Amino acid sequence: MKLLVAVTLLLATSISTSALAAELAQKSIPTSVGIEAIHLDIAENASQDPLQMGSMDASGSPRHRQEKALLMERLDPKSGTWNKHHPRYRLLEALYGFTEYQERSMVELNKWRTLYTNVGKAQKKILARAVNYKKKLNSIESAITQNQHLCDAIIANAMTYYNISHPELTSHIASAKASKRLPDRVSTTQTLKHFVRDWADDGAQERNDAFPCLLSILANITATNPSLTPLTLLLPGSGLGRLGTTIADLGAFTVTLNEWSAYMNVGYRFLFSPTLSLSTPATLHPFVDSLSHHASTENLLRPIHFPNSAPNPSVLLVEGDFTTAFTTQSTHFDIVVTHFFIDTARNLLSYFETIHMVLKPGGRWVNFGPLLYGTGPFVQLSLDEVVTVVEEMG
Repeated sequence: MKLLVAVTLLLATSISTSALAAELAQKSIPTSVGIEAIHLDIAENASQDPLQMGSMDASGSPRHRQEKALLMERLDPKSGTWNKHHPRYRLLEALYGFTEYQERSMVELNKWRTLYTNVGKAQKKILARAVNYKKKLNSIESAITQNQHLCDAIIANAMTYYNISHPELTSHIASAKASKRLPDRVSTTQTLKHFVRDWADDGAQERNDAFPCLLSILANITATNPSLTPLTLLLPGSGLGRLGTTIADLGAFTVTLNEWSAYMNVGYRFLFSPTLSLSTPATLHPFVDSLSHHASTENLLRPIHFPNSAPNPSVLLVEGDFTTAFTTQSTHFDIVVTHFFIDTARNLLSYFETIHMVLKPGGRWVNFGPLLYGTGPFVQLSLDEVVTVVEEMG
């Protein structure tokens, strides 16, 4: 396994890429590891046929049909042990979250309204004259209602794709409510916000902070590829899949995505909904879940339209845990790209072992992202330690 590049943003210490490169040079990091920061323009609104979305069934190719069949086997309630970790249970929980988006959001909004009643009468008059605070809260309620319409469309598309019946979902939600298990509002709202980051004009700056570097590295790899056959590329932790589409659009790669979150997977499937196109985009108000850090009320309430580009239907999504989803695909991929991913590991070594296992001999691993570890990781390695461990693993 060759770690071709390790472009890591050390957000907690604000170390620049150039400073990081100098520090690694002083520590004699192996020359197989490079630090590269190339800023290129990405054509966010490249000319595409509006009919492309939905014009090619994402399940049309043999590998898509095969993976869909395997997915449906995994989703069978009789497959494995039925508990909260079962893929069908997690899928139903995600649909529960989208179903209850408005109800859970209104709980928060009504809390803001209740808190507002503590403001003195004279102070309320000032707020009414100056900013019409009550009107702002009412506008947030309207935006929440519109967001629920989008959530309903996401649910409907998912139920069709995954063959979930209304009675099954209704029963799951009733059981959850009977046991007083609340839906995961955070995962739901984060998925909606990922539509902005991945598929809206408003996310262009964030995409441009990372994508050009990765695309440049991949272009260098293809330049040295003597075969005309597309290279096989795996992108775990793919979220809503914009990077995968951007790579696939280069035309030199057969791209496979992997994502564990059922919320993200439901969102990604929605991008292929026949109701969605470049000429009839979806509308979302993604910022109304919090009143903090807004420069203006207009910014808080502004609508976002997506997608601004068609997802590439040749890309394959494999749902499930990265460390277990590819056990039958040893030495299958030419390249593994990890983008803001490796620090999500509970056991970082398991990620490394999986990357090593799926790569062909001489394969490349390209990494971009922070080492901003989450809750309870078994080990927390610095970048130079990551490189040393990877070298030790071969």
